Amino acid sequence: MNNPISLFTKLFFLMILCLMLEACGSGSADDDDSEIVVEEVEENVSPSIDAGSDQTVDAGSTVTLAVTITDDDTSHAISWVQLSGTGVTLSDSTLASPVFTAPNNDVAEDLVFEVSVDDGVNAVVTDSVTISVNAQDTEASALAVDAGADQTVEPGTLVTLTASVSDNNTNYTVVWIQTAGTDVVLSDSTSESTTFTVPTDSEDETLVFEISVDDGINAVVTDSVSIIVEVASDTSTSNIWIINETDAVSENITDASTGEGILVDVQSIAEETIDGVTYTVVSTQGIPEYDVTITQDLVDSLNARPKASSDFIDGATTAVAGDVVGFGDDIGFISTGDNCDTTGGFGYWPKGPACPQADEREVYFPVEPTPTTEVCENGLGKVGLMVNGSSIYNWGDGMSYAQDGTWQNLAPVAEQYDVDICGGHSANGDYHHHFYTSCLATLLGDDGTAHSPIYGYAADGYPIYGPWESDGVLAVSAWTTRDYSSSTSETGCDDGARSCTMVDQYDVSLGTETSTAGPGFDETVTTLSQNELVAVNGYYYDDYYWNSDLTDLGGEYLDQYNAHSDDERGYHYHITLSDDGDGTYSPAFPYVIGLRFAGELEDNAVASCDTGDSAMMGPPP
Repeated sequence: MNNPISLFTKLFFLMILCLMLEACGSGSADDDDSEIVVEEVEENVSPSIDAGSDQTVDAGSTVTLAVTITDDDTSHAISWVQLSGTGVTLSDSTLASPVFTAPNNDVAEDLVFEVSVDDGVNAVVTDSVTISVNAQDTEASALAVDAGADQTVEPGTLVTLTASVSDNNTNYTVVWIQTAGTDVVLSDSTSESTTFTVPTDSEDETLVFEISVDDGINAVVTDSVSIIVEVASDTSTSNIWIINETDAVSENITDASTGEGILVDVQSIAEETIDGVTYTVVSTQGIPEYDVTITQDLVDSLNARPKASSDFIDGATTAVAGDVVGFGDDIGFISTGDNCDTTGGFGYWPKGPACPQADEREVYFPVEPTPTTEVCENGLGKVGLMVNGSSIYNWGDGMSYAQDGTWQNLAPVAEQYDVDICGGHSANGDYHHHFYTSCLATLLGDDGTAHSPIYGYAADGYPIYGPWESDGVLAVSAWTTRDYSSSTSETGCDDGARSCTMVDQYDVSLGTETSTAGPGFDETVTTLSQNELVAVNGYYYDDYYWNSDLTDLGGEYLDQYNAHSDDERGYHYHITLSDDGDGTYSPAFPYVIGLRFAGELEDNAVASCDTGDSAMMGPPP
């Protein structure tokens, strides 16, 4: 007989075995098997933080706090609080690394900061750090400033203010303010050295400037300097020219034979009488002394050149906003042509036929110009001099669209990518301007708040003033673009295109005559430098005529010579600009003087009347 206990035991183990084999149950052998899966739950670990090592710092120094967080979670809320010490202001208490300025106290102290980190899951964790601040250095020398010696200058002078600061603490700030005299614009009011230009129309007066210096430790100190403006009693033209009385030379443009820098601006002015005619004799080598403060707009403009990738060595200018660039300093251009490698200045000029070189000359201007009695067209060479010795050329670049000289190029338009940042370039080594230059305007202090000063003289002896007729009012050229759109227009063509030219650009009543066809107003043409421009109305010399109705308006409107007269200045030319309407200005035809000289040219003049023998060239291949 079986032992009941043994049988029960066997049955118990059999049930256990069935459960383990998942084979027991009331269902049939065809029922689906079931599976029990137990997943392991991973525990979220609380973050670990370190508020950083304790620090010892000087009074007034900048301190950075930094917490290190070790955690699987990537999102944390951080909060810094100060527990003790003189209260300071954290740059941002929710950042891992806020900064603050240590207090300037006479005694040392400890500042304690606590940082809290919350990962949103675990309990908030904290840590603290101690910043030990040394006492203020009470033995530091007293702060002192000297604004420099008083100066006596003439109107139009570029003045440099230079202060000397004495202090053991090198972390100080300076501020210049003007406290007396006609307001001027300082180049940098927060630098120890700053400049300004005395307005050319200034009368005798004293300009006073005060500099204040604050090092954050000592009391603010101040000092003043006086600039005494005296108008020279001699009113001859010699006071108008920018004269190089110190034999200053160019840092970049050198004499190829001697290696010495070329003398800048005008070296001397004299009066000489020949056959009863008195002349102002100007001696110059034709190299200006331009310093340009680079703006971001200028950088953007340079880099926006259509051929920037091949115009610059690195595909973009190396000039940086805030730089002061001297005449001929390298700003990254690939300079080509004569003199570029031998006279210095490589990298300042776009690709072209030549770079500037010494152009020694004496130029004669009659002191009392004589109105012309005959037509005298100006040619392609010099038509005058700027007051800094740079040459002035007329509107043309010697090129035309048609082989017969019809549709002649305007240099300020066709050569807009061929000039430097002062709007000038060189031909046969002769540095010149075809149109307004802001660099000379800056030297002369011409900011549009009054009638412009003299920018130069034409070969006939008449002065050339800047673009402003009065405060905020530009002198206006009476040369107007033609109306091609209607066959009924006195200046138009039958087909509304460039198929005719004016019989006489000075007399619209004579109408037009058939000519070699020019490009369409939306057609793209190629310049000598292989830049592509749209030939809009106004691209060519032949697009213009003199509108005598505008001249008849008087006031700021000019005559056919781009000149007019007033009681104070007599007869004079104007450089002309047009208002673009957005705070910017563009050169306006005929740009400097008109197509003809208003005065008689003496035999020794720097220019001569154009006989028309020099044929204009055709478009570049």
